[in-house]
Amino acid sequence: MIYTTPITTTTRLSPLTLGKYRIAASPRPLPGGLFAAQVSIASGHGSASTARVMRFDSAFPTHDAAADYAIAQGIDWVQDTTRQSARPN
Repeated sequence: MIYTTPITTTTRLSPLTLGKYRIAASPRPLPGGLFAAQVSIASGHGSASTARVMRFDSAFPTHDAAADYAIAQGIDWVQDTTRQSARPN
């Protein structure tokens, strides 16, 4: 089921740059006052840019807790991807 709820947070989330990747958390409110974590990981510029969005099943009690979790997962994904691309074939 898809819920649409206006986001009414006062916290401005700044993207984090890690190497060639830009990691941005964008927690979304859930019914009942909890928050879901999601993160966008982008690289490149203009028409050569790519992005992926990961959404997580866990619910968090605060906007900041969901954002922290999303950023941590994004950093882990970038580090894993960087390690894999550094390995010789």
